[in-house]
Amino acid sequence: MKKKLVLKIGTSTLTSGTKLISRGKIEDIGRQILELREEYDIVLVSSGAIAAAKQYINIKDAGKPIESKQAMAAIGQPLLMRTYNEVFSDFGIPTAQCLMTYRDFENETSRQNTLNTITELLKYNYLPIINENDTTSVEEILLGDNDKLSALVATLIEADLLVLASDIDGVFDKNPHLHADARLISEIKDINEARSLVEERDSGLGTGGMNSKLEAAMICQETNTETWIVNGGMPNFMISALAGKIAFTKFTIS
Repeated sequence: MKKKLVLKIGTSTLTSGTKLISRGKIEDIGRQILELREEYDIVLVSSGAIAAAKQYINIKDAGKPIESKQAMAAIGQPLLMRTYNEVFSDFGIPTAQCLMTYRDFENETSRQNTLNTITELLKYNYLPIINENDTTSVEEILLGDNDKLSALVATLIEADLLVLASDIDGVFDKNPHLHADARLISEIKDINEARSLVEERDSGLGTGGMNSKLEAAMICQETNTETWIVNGGMPNFMISALAGKIAFTKFTIS
């Protein structure tokens, strides 16, 4: 029986540090998913709808920034999925879109329907690509960049591993952008203790800072799902992390 892996890709990873979606990074992700599918059933949780829209239009907020971002997300989501479909089809990976909100996890009927859908897609070898439905919910637009959503998906399907692809190698003992002597923490058991080490820095890209990733790891830790924070900017980052070839942060489970 295959293991279950949830991969969360944030906006900063998808854009490779620019303001637009990087097709090359999506190709990198596709190659890795193709290689890992022999061993894992994979679910992809992807941000990036607003960044996808910016390639075509940039709606100014006019005093209503949230509504403007919701409109941008509505424009960008089909564009993002089209890019995924085009790139992943080259690797023979069929995709399916699932738009969700946190309310889908609060109601037992919704939870079961969501689980049934994802399970059926995996059964037929489709890759579920999940994003928040920003038209009806704004939590990820405001804060989180799908970190919490990916953790809820991982617990729902009883995943073995959640990989949070970030623009940093993991959790450091101090902010490496501000301190040259910062050291990466390779393994964390007490997440509350790790919170005191976090110094947030606004990247100007995604909304998911390190605190939102710690929240996601805590959700998964409670249900015995291991969580990793891996630098998604590196080529082949998942394969390298699974092979122990790169440094990253692992949240252990009891």
